[in-house]
Amino acid sequence: MTAAERREVIEIAASQVFSEHGYHGASMDAIARRSGVSAPVVYDHFPSKRELHRGLLERHFGELRQVWRTQLAGDDPAEVRIARSIDAWFAYIQAHPYAWRMLFRDTTGDPAIEAIHREVAAASRAAVRPLLARERAARSIAGTDDPVAMDMLWEVVRAALQGLALWWYDHQDVPRQAVVATAMNALWIGFERAARGELWPTSA
Repeated sequence: MTAAERREVIEIAASQVFSEHGYHGASMDAIARRSGVSAPVVYDHFPSKRELHRGLLERHFGELRQVWRTQLAGDDPAEVRIARSIDAWFAYIQAHPYAWRMLFRDTTGDPAIEAIHREVAAASRAAVRPLLARERAARSIAGTDDPVAMDMLWEVVRAALQGLALWWYDHQDVPRQAVVATAMNALWIGFERAARGELWPTSA
């Protein structure tokens, strides 16, 4: 294998081990065994378990950001692009079951590791925010396209999708189509009505 191919094998194995055992339960030796290499080979690519974990968080958050960039683009009506984006987002989660726990469920109890998770998640949020701000309905819901308003709206979307993803992790017999329909029913109705000018009165 080339060095890049070997690194890919190690990252896939590490994602699986972190998912199965959590950050503290995972070891570089276990990751090496799952990769089919020796521990020194793993250390050749990643100087520590912490750096390996950080790299995986950055990779998966980055690939999920790319889902939004790709699927929200184009001239299709908003309901088509948003439904397509949500379906692709859940398709990624379904195709990477080991990322489920790493991204949304694992709590390490280690302040340094959890700070890394927050840092990587914040960078991902900052990258997605401009995509959201381009949607007219999003600006209507938030009242403005300034970063704080878009952060609030993204938190609503993120909480709904990640919460549903965690539920789906325990109910994987439910087809993805049903999960996407539930997400769209919960989220799109608000976007659609906001696009028509129907907003909650601020004095309420």
